[in-house]
Amino acid sequence: MSTSAPKVGSVAPDFVLSSTGGQNVRLSDYKGQPVVLVFYPGDDSPVCTKQLNSYNDGLEQFNALRAQVIGISAQDISSHEAFSTKYGFQFPLLADVDKAVAGAYGVLGPLGFPRRSIFIVDAAGIVRYVHRAKAGLTYRPVAELIDALEAL
Repeated sequence: MSTSAPKVGSVAPDFVLSSTGGQNVRLSDYKGQPVVLVFYPGDDSPVCTKQLNSYNDGLEQFNALRAQVIGISAQDISSHEAFSTKYGFQFPLLADVDKAVAGAYGVLGPLGFPRRSIFIVDAAGIVRYVHRAKAGLTYRPVAELIDALEAL
């Protein structure tokens, strides 16, 4: 992890990435509402699929807190579109093909793949929750993320 990687209390690094649905998404577009950034290793892999489906199933809870869920991984938009369509995700998946955003957030693992990680960014753009997984076999449950959002 780089020493400049954001931690709780840091300003979240802004970015612009291509998104499912054909638009570009900029983190700063969501100023004024909390954002849950979900870095995941890969589309359609077993744990990633289970994780993103759990967040999709819990979307009403996120929406009730005006929180925007955003998935980010290194696959391209065509891969994200197929993955999103297959499972009916109701939140955008962003293509960090060059892994620059994963690098800025300090989530690249030793083999260059993004580690399963979550950042909650508050309405002012400040990081308020960070979880960087060492091994990507588990993920943070919806209830834990909702608790963190409610504490904002």
